[in-house]
Amino acid sequence: MAQSVCLVVSAGDRARLEAIVADRNRPQKHVARARLVLLSADRLDVAAIARRAGISRPAVWRWQRRYAEAGVDGLLRDKTRKPGKAPLGDGLVRRLVALTCAEPPGEVTHWTGRAMAEAVGVSLRSVQRVWAAHKLQPHRVRTFKRSRDPAFLAKLAAIVGLYVAPPRHAVVLSVDEKSQIQALDRTQPGLPIKPGRCGTMTHDYKRNGTTTLFAALNVLDGTVLGRCMQRHRHQEFLRFLNTVEAAVPAGKLIHAIMDNYGTHKHPKVMAWLARHPRWTFHFTPTSASWLNAVESFFSALTRRRLRRGVFCSIVELQAAINRYIDEHNDDPAPFVWTKTADQITAKLNRLNASLH
Repeated sequence: MAQSVCLVVSAGDRARLEAIVADRNRPQKHVARARLVLLSADRLDVAAIARRAGISRPAVWRWQRRYAEAGVDGLLRDKTRKPGKAPLGDGLVRRLVALTCAEPPGEVTHWTGRAMAEAVGVSLRSVQRVWAAHKLQPHRVRTFKRSRDPAFLAKLAAIVGLYVAPPRHAVVLSVDEKSQIQALDRTQPGLPIKPGRCGTMTHDYKRNGTTTLFAALNVLDGTVLGRCMQRHRHQEFLRFLNTVEAAVPAGKLIHAIMDNYGTHKHPKVMAWLARHPRWTFHFTPTSASWLNAVESFFSALTRRRLRRGVFCSIVELQAAINRYIDEHNDDPAPFVWTKTADQITAKLNRLNASLH
């Protein structure tokens, strides 16, 4: 677009335009248009008009032409836009949703917005609107694992019963090990967090060995007894059981909740259990480690001390873990289980029904 008109402003139009510019209640777009017409009548070049009016040169040409065609009234109204594309029909929307819920062609694992737009013949934005309206997110996937333990209900009831109503004169311990904790050192020092910028950490690292944390969470008072060892065989597990045995006061029964890891059921471990009659092992159902309360402690340890930690040796790593356990035990909180066995069973039944 280029300048194609030479404006001649009459005295009446000039007075009206000057009134628009002086009116403080006028929309600013009307003021800008009136000002550029007045400047054009003074025979200023387009660059100067655009600079003074604060708009682009194509806008100056456009409104000069509008004034020449429709006068002052043309400056005070906007032309209607061309109608947009018609909305997608119900049949097309149903087809798009059905395709999204079906397997994509070829060997790709899921639909992308652009692939769906090409397959259906609509724009990417249309696909995104349909997906948002129907709450479809093909790029996301949630993992699950159903326990197929035949004794699931009995084990669930026993463990939840220990959490909700622990026996009198007994200690309930949640026992497990967190294996292969890596002592990772970063290849370069990171930058600290600043306003407007998050902290930084190199994506690569140096491995300086691993350790295994054996831990027992006391459900009644929330304290944790932990011990780091180099490996997680039955020999190390027996040493940890002896540590727990020495720490628990005499005369108290011990109910230990643990998962089905092979080390926990080793013949020598079972022989140790037979020699210690005050101990009772309660094994969680297979594929149901979420029933083990100590997993929440391991999760907090990972998030608060290990994931962003920098450790130049195993000794540094073990010292950091031991300090975290000591800090946790300085202000422990009893473990509180809020769901009954019946509530958990009802929720799992709903899950099983949705998977069929």
